[in-house]
Amino acid sequence: MDVARLADEPAAGSSRQSSGKRERAVLVKRVLKEPLVHFLLLALLIFAGYGLLGADAEDAPDSIVITVPKIEQIATVFTKTWQRPPTAEELKGLIDDQVKEEILVRQALELKLDKDDTVIRRRLRQKIEFLNAADAEALTATDAELDAFLKANPAVFEIDPMLSFQQIVLDGQRHGEAIEQNAAAILEVLLSQPAADPASLGDASLLPPELPLTSKTSIGKTFGADFAEELDKIPVGRWAGPVKSAFGLHLIRVTERVPGHVPALNEIRDAVAREWTNAKRKELEDQRFAVLLKRYVVRIESPTGAGAGP
Repeated sequence: MDVARLADEPAAGSSRQSSGKRERAVLVKRVLKEPLVHFLLLALLIFAGYGLLGADAEDAPDSIVITVPKIEQIATVFTKTWQRPPTAEELKGLIDDQVKEEILVRQALELKLDKDDTVIRRRLRQKIEFLNAADAEALTATDAELDAFLKANPAVFEIDPMLSFQQIVLDGQRHGEAIEQNAAAILEVLLSQPAADPASLGDASLLPPELPLTSKTSIGKTFGADFAEELDKIPVGRWAGPVKSAFGLHLIRVTERVPGHVPALNEIRDAVAREWTNAKRKELEDQRFAVLLKRYVVRIESPTGAGAGP
């Protein structure tokens, strides 16, 4: 038996154990330096904290949680605005601003600064109306529904009548009380002498001597609604008048008239669908408001404050 070799074996075993301890220590240190481990430890601490504080800690008045989806939303808005993602420093600033906004909003609510604020009330109303509008937008009308809507509302889609005409203008300030008599004399010339030049018979004016096909509504906006209605009564191709406007008296010869009409559904389907959706939105708003109104007793005080009305 090799006594020397046996004597060395315990020493070698002890050396191996010591080396193993050193390797484990190095490994532990290396693991502890890993960011993932730090994250896991932090997550465990947070989890433990939630366990101690209770599941409702997030809802506590002094608790502000900026969630991952909220951070993603903030970053997305920044990216769409500036066409690049935010830097780490910019993102931190945006998150800090979100925290500040939340704190100030809560403080404002504590002080009841939202009460009787016209801007806030209007914005809340708009958000409710937006929800109603979203429901209406989701609806899709059939062709039968659109056709029925078109037939029930022809005035909404009617194409305005159009007219083209020649005109001779007489200035009221220039002719004074004799303007009616002078207009009648010029009209007599026009009717008896078809070859007469209209441009030589009237007063100089910035108004065009001839107007191309123009909608009746546009004519009414320029010359007045009564003027447009009178033009609608004048037969095509014959001088008539005088017709009064803010510019004076006009002798008129209608050269073309295109009557108004309601187009077929296939010509204006998009417009009909848009108006149908608007009508449905109004209908939904009225229905929902009627339901909400039943929950309240509304009393309107009289101006004197002496009594109350329903």
